[in-house]
Amino acid sequence: MKERLQKILAHAGVASRRAAEALITSGKVRVNGRVVSELGTLADAHHDRIEVDGKRIVLEKPLYLVLHKPRGVVSTLHDPEGRPSLAELVREVGARVYPIGRLDFHTSGVLLLTNDGELTDALLHPRRDVPKVYVAKVRGLIALERLEHLRNGVTLDDGEKTKPADVFVLREEGANTWLQITLYEGRNRQIHRMGEAVGHPVLRLARLSFAGVTSERLKPGQLRPLTTDELDKLKKNYLTPYRRARGAARSSGAELVEDEAPEERPAREPRPGSPKRAASPERPLRPRRDERAPEPSRAAPREPRRGASSSDASARGTRPRSNRRDRR
Repeated sequence: MKERLQKILAHAGVASRRAAEALITSGKVRVNGRVVSELGTLADAHHDRIEVDGKRIVLEKPLYLVLHKPRGVVSTLHDPEGRPSLAELVREVGARVYPIGRLDFHTSGVLLLTNDGELTDALLHPRRDVPKVYVAKVRGLIALERLEHLRNGVTLDDGEKTKPADVFVLREEGANTWLQITLYEGRNRQIHRMGEAVGHPVLRLARLSFAGVTSERLKPGQLRPLTTDELDKLKKNYLTPYRRARGAARSSGAELVEDEAPEERPAREPRPGSPKRAASPERPLRPRRDERAPEPSRAAPREPRRGASSSDASARGTRPRSNRRDRR
């Protein structure tokens, strides 16, 4: 499968995508013995011979990790301002990995890391519908009408309206409120901006799960490999549909638009069932009864009562039952 050359170099761990572009334009990259200096050149990492400064690049073994990102860490491998970055947390991994999407500097919680560019694109593609569950502490006690605004979509400071989200009140704590919010898109500082739009600034924010993967039992700063079951579900639910869409786009002569924005920005497809609620990082939380989603009625059909009259039985379309045994 052919991809842009700078993307291949980034996925191979040579450099970031922007740094890879600089390598290409400076004439340091060769494909099958020919110097390539034009950005956007396509190549096949498995079949073409790609060299950087005379050294052939070799794709690394795919690696899939989940990190409990602490607060006060930027979601990049390098920060020009010198703030703590992910590089300090993945130093012992032994391979170049990069985050799937980002979390704000002051936001903690689940962050997936990998060197699999195809899975990254599948999870961040605008056509995907990846659920991300957060717990947020906001200032003030939220009225029902403002809660509905958050659920149905609010207009942000840039004039854009957010897509519908699942929002539940977990508990009220003094003059503040804890919310559980599930997003199916990703905009820059989206939950903070949503809170400001309805007059309830976010005081604290943590991500509990990403695409169903949690950081349970991980302390801030710790990471672990994805389990086989977690990886299989990610590939089944997101990578396989992504590949099918790419194949269909090629067959029709169209190009599948990729999202290269720094924040994940998946749009919505018919959404799967809402994920189960999770507990706050601090202690288990219970939603207010009046904000719980209504449960559909599951009452089973009633059976005829014993000893019911013949008229009642005939009205129900059932045969009356005799209370006496037949005598011969």
